[in-house]
Amino acid sequence: MRISVIGCGHLGIPHAAAMAELGHEVIGVDVDQAKVDSLNSGQCPIYERGLPELLDRHTTSGRLRFTTDIHEAAAFAELHFIGVGTPIDADGRSYDTAQVFGAVRQLAPLLDRPCTIVGKSTVTVGTTVQVTALAQRLAPAGTSVEVVWNPEFLREGHAVEDTLRPDRIIAGVTTAEGEKAIRAVYAPILDAGVPIFVTDPPTAELAKGAANSFLGLKISYINAVADMCEAAGGDISKIVEILGIDPRIGSGGMQPGIGYGGGCLPKDIRAFTASAQQLGASRAAALLRAAEEVNESRTDVAMGLIARALGRPIKGVRATVWGASFKPGTNDVRESPALALAHALQQAGATITVHDPQAVATAMIRNPELDYTDDLPASLNGADLVVLATEWPAYQQANPGALVDHPANPLLIDCRTTLNAETWRAAGWTVHQLGRPGK
Repeated sequence: MRISVIGCGHLGIPHAAAMAELGHEVIGVDVDQAKVDSLNSGQCPIYERGLPELLDRHTTSGRLRFTTDIHEAAAFAELHFIGVGTPIDADGRSYDTAQVFGAVRQLAPLLDRPCTIVGKSTVTVGTTVQVTALAQRLAPAGTSVEVVWNPEFLREGHAVEDTLRPDRIIAGVTTAEGEKAIRAVYAPILDAGVPIFVTDPPTAELAKGAANSFLGLKISYINAVADMCEAAGGDISKIVEILGIDPRIGSGGMQPGIGYGGGCLPKDIRAFTASAQQLGASRAAALLRAAEEVNESRTDVAMGLIARALGRPIKGVRATVWGASFKPGTNDVRESPALALAHALQQAGATITVHDPQAVATAMIRNPELDYTDDLPASLNGADLVVLATEWPAYQQANPGALVDHPANPLLIDCRTTLNAETWRAAGWTVHQLGRPGK
């Protein structure tokens, strides 16, 4: 098929490259000329495993190209994916869907033949109905323009894999033609056995918020239990094992730490909470808000552990923070708990150096007041304290014996509870972990 992907960010770029990998002819559309030029040269502005190779392969072959001209996309494609951003609105709770409606307002007047618009952006329930009315009113093709909502369930750091080999596809449709278009564009994936759930649009819109809110609830729950372990002298890692073996629960996504971040979970849970309130489901809203409050408290919890471990005021301490991205596998620092913790330490009077294997450049843009390095041993020079804030494999695989000479008195706070503490202690480090006893 000939398809367009409107919006080239963390969602649009991997989706466009993956669609080319499936054999489609793809044109990506973005308003940023510099980004478009970079993408057309095979250079990727975001870090995702496997994406640079995919981008280079298909821009070179001619199957994938990028443009700022939406007229070109309208003339070229028979199916248009909308993958623009939906940040949190000024109210701090609901989605700002201005970019979605803006994209449709630009695209629809150019649609003079039957085609399908497929929304992938995360939106408030009811958006598909509004987008359909707008598109069919503005398009010369009128009701021959189909609108389907097809929410993404990508894990950052795994976006290519999750697009090419998803665990499910959701399609919110109102007509048989819309379903036919979705089945055609995803045919290789469906032929490989991936299940598709064909629903009405409200179900599809709610599914994304429900999935991410459940993940947030799970993370918040285990962090709350970690706080109980801290108070009681229990071991959260053992509790995770005990709970995780229950097939009704599972250990996936149940890693205690300093909370969730990034461009999806925080805003999706806020917006889903707001939707629950708007729909009159006040108890659901209260439950979701409680999960948010647990997550919002994690920086304070980590700061308390650091203060107790130091046994002296934080002011004047030289601290190294390992991690800037909100999770490993990506250079995305939006709502990063690691950077929030680094900022809190700085506010308390510590001198901060941040290390990250991939996200130094993006972190410097958002938090230029911090010092950064991409050299792991050098990050420890002069440090009184090391805080592991993002669970990159580079930290788990580091040789603690080789690093022990860098801090004078090595004190490590593992805020992601991922290191083998005994290995580090055997090498001379003093280790504290959230929700675990000992040092």
